[in-house]
Amino acid sequence: MYRKKYAPIGSVPGTLVLDANSDRPNIQSFIYDQNHVEENICSGTLDSTEYFKELDKIISSTAKSKEVTWLDIKSVLNEETLKRIALAYSLHDLTISDIVNVPQRPKIEEQESYVLIILAIPTLEEDCTISVEQISIVVGTNYVLTFQEHDRDVFNPIRQRIRQAKGSIRKSGSDHLAYALIDAIIDNYFPILEEIGTHLEEIEEELVDNPNKSTLSDIYTAKRTLLQLRRSIWPHREIFSAILRDEFKIFKKTTRTFVRDIYDHTVEIIDVVETYRELAGGFMDIYLSSISNKLNDVMKVLTVISTIFIPLSFFAGIYGMNFENMPELHSKYGYPILLVAMFVVGATMLFIFWKKGWLSSEKISEDS
Repeated sequence: MYRKKYAPIGSVPGTLVLDANSDRPNIQSFIYDQNHVEENICSGTLDSTEYFKELDKIISSTAKSKEVTWLDIKSVLNEETLKRIALAYSLHDLTISDIVNVPQRPKIEEQESYVLIILAIPTLEEDCTISVEQISIVVGTNYVLTFQEHDRDVFNPIRQRIRQAKGSIRKSGSDHLAYALIDAIIDNYFPILEEIGTHLEEIEEELVDNPNKSTLSDIYTAKRTLLQLRRSIWPHREIFSAILRDEFKIFKKTTRTFVRDIYDHTVEIIDVVETYRELAGGFMDIYLSSISNKLNDVMKVLTVISTIFIPLSFFAGIYGMNFENMPELHSKYGYPILLVAMFVVGATMLFIFWKKGWLSSEKISEDS
């Protein structure tokens, strides 16, 4: 359930765990102010020489710009790309280590010229499990760097707002851009919670109607998913609480007002996750109760059948002893009379059980 990249024991702090053959990431940059926006893309599929030429061009234009710049680095980083970005923006070795050696616990740290925010964003898979991706955000005075583990377009709505100058994002600074990116990440939790809630309702209906081994597997999967979701969302509250306490001067007062809304959303998500966890925990009791009820129904049917055959076995036992002085053995009509008597006794007992409601699963508990 927990996998992390670790540097070898005894390594120098800040040692990176990178694959030497890792792919070059796709990088997208925005340079904007209230009146204009400039967008550039450096594709990881380019030839090596062309790629680093485009990368240096983007880094040079964003690092030296006095306007707000956003550098979005998607997918796996290779070491050469990382070194160039770290050098241009004066990123600390420990910052780079936190970005690369994933997953880190969501947190916020302040360095000399920037603030590092590490967040977790979940993705719901088809089998109702989740995979959690780390997104690292570096917020400077006039720039924002985002590092994504995979090339998932979670920030596309923010890009559209920048291109179309919607809202106040083009009129505000880098701290407001960071808020918008964080808000997009937190909002991603709500549709996942909705899907999980629907899945829990389906499990509950199956528990009542026809619980089976697959239902038990679904319960365990749901509990594990909710545990991962809780572990990913819980530390975020500390991050936003720290911003609201004015511990990081890079966030202006106007931006902290918006962050309070993110904090409220985070608390709401935590409450829903805890509610779902309690619900999933109660499903096990419902499952055991349903299985017990099914077993009781089976035992009831077997008991009724056994009870009916007890007197019939008694008749068969009496007339199966083969004593010579049993007059009924030589009777012309003894055999059909015995069959009729056995049928009447069995039918009478079945009628009595039905009349008392013992053949109905709804009434058996009342009479007992």
